[in-house]
Amino acid sequence: MGTSWDDDERRRVRARLVELAAFPGVQVDDSHGHTGFLLRGKRFAWLLVDHHGDGRLALAVKAPPGEQESLVADDTRYFVPAYLGPHGWVGANLDEASDPDWSEIAALLEQAWRMSATKRAIAEYDQRES
Repeated sequence: MGTSWDDDERRRVRARLVELAAFPGVQVDDSHGHTGFLLRGKRFAWLLVDHHGDGRLALAVKAPPGEQESLVADDTRYFVPAYLGPHGWVGANLDEASDPDWSEIAALLEQAWRMSATKRAIAEYDQRES
């Protein structure tokens, strides 16, 4: 499958995700052409770049029960990602042609971070943001 994006777009998307996922304790890990977002050593999101030749420039993000089904049913920009989908994760196409909703992407990243963060980290973040 061909791609509708290039390396410049991949770099822009990665930079935007790094900025959006700059929550307390987050580590960014580049490995095998993909970018992982980790908290306390566990991934809560991935930027997947042509994963197994699927042609996508996409985010796979941890989500609560029901979120995946809701997004995939209502919006073609979202999909069930390989391997992680059975665990409830949501895939989101991030190439310009897919016209990603960046405010929704930011909300998904924050939600995933909150699912992985300690209560103390969440309280400190909320205090700082208010």
